[in-house]
Amino acid sequence: MSKWTDQLPEAARDYIGNRRVDEVECVVSDIAGVARGKAMPAQKFSKQTNYYLPNSIFLQTITGEWADNPFDAFTEPDMVMVPDLSTATAAPWTADVTLQVIHDAMDQEGNLIAFSPRNVLKRIVKLYNDQGWKPVVAPEMEFFLTARNIDPNMPVEPPMGRSGRRAAAKQAYSLSAVDEYGKVIDDIYDFAEAQGLEIDGILQEGGAGQIELNLAHGDPIKLADEVFFFKRLIREAALRHDCFATFMAKPIAGEPGSAMHIHTSIVDSKSGKNIFAGSKGVETPAFYDFIGGMQNHLTGAIALLAPYVNSYRRYVPDFAAPINLEWGRDNRTTGLRVPISSPAGRRVENRLPGMDCNPYLGIAATLACGYLGLMEKKGARAEFQGSAYVDEDQIPTTLGDALDAFEADAALIEVVGPEFHKVYNSVKRNEYKEFLQVISPWERQHLLLNV
Repeated sequence: MSKWTDQLPEAARDYIGNRRVDEVECVVSDIAGVARGKAMPAQKFSKQTNYYLPNSIFLQTITGEWADNPFDAFTEPDMVMVPDLSTATAAPWTADVTLQVIHDAMDQEGNLIAFSPRNVLKRIVKLYNDQGWKPVVAPEMEFFLTARNIDPNMPVEPPMGRSGRRAAAKQAYSLSAVDEYGKVIDDIYDFAEAQGLEIDGILQEGGAGQIELNLAHGDPIKLADEVFFFKRLIREAALRHDCFATFMAKPIAGEPGSAMHIHTSIVDSKSGKNIFAGSKGVETPAFYDFIGGMQNHLTGAIALLAPYVNSYRRYVPDFAAPINLEWGRDNRTTGLRVPISSPAGRRVENRLPGMDCNPYLGIAATLACGYLGLMEKKGARAEFQGSAYVDEDQIPTTLGDALDAFEADAALIEVVGPEFHKVYNSVKRNEYKEFLQVISPWERQHLLLNV
């Protein structure tokens, strides 16, 4: 193996074995979480330390349009893309030996680009590190397998299972339901193993063809990288078996939405102890401050956790989605749940993010709100008892309202970065404006001849 391959993670080296690497995909996450970049022959990759991409990739909307540049004229200056070889992993669905490598986006003076989502997360992790803390996160990924949908005008349908029937709803935790599309699950496991990605567990969720995949807890940047990789991996596994995998927050009417619940704890860097647990395991002021920060700032962060118009279709009562900023112990109706755990494992589960959010930004927003709480030391509201579905007015219900709330939270903007906020706001305002120009089937059916 050449010198550069000696620097790769063990899983990548095992995947290569005695074979020659044919291609390297140099990738970076855009605002939406879409992998952007270049593919190049491995021989060329081995000879260069970076490559260039225009900074306009962070101004591209989910529809492919270009948002207004909030800084200057649209000159598209080049960014320097520097490989992070610790992220190198296989692309096991390709015909040849291909690796994927996540790159850091930097300006031409060597500074991290402030509006790159991965850099936003790095910025917030550093704020914790500067206080002597190490954040630990564990994401849960929910997604749907669906029948192929090649006509956007047609509703999404559950996939056909091995029984010859479409996947059934209301089969949460059923192993038989998972077996219906077992070949897709097998490929997900095989691809993950080839990529060196650890799966903590897979289970059937409540929707028809809805699956939950849990990841082991760890470093926020590493886990965000893994979710980024998993989304592509899962899509590729589904396509092998004539179905789609979708991470839309609400792809099927009448079915539950898909969330990316984020469990967070904070460890003292020197002692290695969880700062949420004090002597004899009691909950510390930091625990309540962290929750308080989430309650005080998640309203502004919803635009990051629910980034599309479809995201807000998930926030409805009685569909296993939170519609509030309350907290409770082992209470799945609250937006902030404290799971049953030992004192060392005490954590807060943010149940508000949708699976459609950019994983870097979903984790960054969660940590940003908690960080503000730890700095502001305002504590939390009293624990909510009973069902929290009764209060529906604590979070924005449209993307436009969410963007307004983000713009109004000066403290949150300062933590995630003013430059990032300007770019994100520009992209999302553009997308929202574009959506409002679309006439839906509901409007044609009910308004065309009746109003």
